[in-house]
Amino acid sequence: MSVIDAFLDALWLEQGASDHTLAAYRRDLTAWQHYLIAEGEDILSPAGQRLPVWLDARREQGYQLRSNARLLSSLRSFYRWARLHGHVASDPLVDVKLPRVQPGLPNTLEEAEVERLLMAPDVDTPLGVRDRTMLELLYACGLRVSELVSLTGDAVNLRQNVVRVRGKGDKDRLVPMGEEAADWLAHYMKTARPALMSDPTRPALFPGRHDKAMTRQTFWHRIKAHAITAGISRPLSPHTLRHAFATHLLNHGANLRVVQLLLGHSDLSTTQIYTHVAQARLEHLHAEHHPRG
Repeated sequence: MSVIDAFLDALWLEQGASDHTLAAYRRDLTAWQHYLIAEGEDILSPAGQRLPVWLDARREQGYQLRSNARLLSSLRSFYRWARLHGHVASDPLVDVKLPRVQPGLPNTLEEAEVERLLMAPDVDTPLGVRDRTMLELLYACGLRVSELVSLTGDAVNLRQNVVRVRGKGDKDRLVPMGEEAADWLAHYMKTARPALMSDPTRPALFPGRHDKAMTRQTFWHRIKAHAITAGISRPLSPHTLRHAFATHLLNHGANLRVVQLLLGHSDLSTTQIYTHVAQARLEHLHAEHHPRG
């Protein structure tokens, strides 16, 4: 077994790393190993200065700074493990600095575009009512798609208009849904949900096939179809309405700490990306409407 295989096995056994994560580590480590072999060196005894030279060469080949930062993170994890298990005496990358990566601004929607998207489903059908309710909740509560599709019937409280959401790390949070989303949810639960489920006592709030919870992939396809109906041509992501939720709250004066709590971010620095979005929006409005813009 190669030392790379041993490291990946350890990641799987000790950290439960996913197949996607393991494949990414393997790509990075194999590329680094091939480079070192071409330079007459071994992955367990590289000269420390080799990596900055290789990273520079990768940038010239068109690799983005973010890609190189991820690669360096993979190599650091490998050499920490190798040192801990006696494969190397010291970390050869200890003095190599991680490239600074500016956070990318998430794709979001203007408020008018959100309105068009919310109105796209055909609410004369049970499926349309279901989709409209899901879109309303996604935008009103700033949910992740995974959080939305995993909701159960007992997670919503229509007396207090709140929804109990289980987020990352199995942490629960209570999120207000607003009157519009609550009205659609009440209408959906009274009319469309019983029509879509052969057994309404099953827990899934939003069923796909066989009374089971809809998958993230299925709902993502539904979002894209409704975006076409709404005439929205800009790139979308599964988090687009979550980004719009946070951005529009900040644009209307919400406190960043409040947005952090509503989104379920454990660290405020994760939420701060939206201040850049809001600032970019203000600069655009100033340039478009101010006489000296």
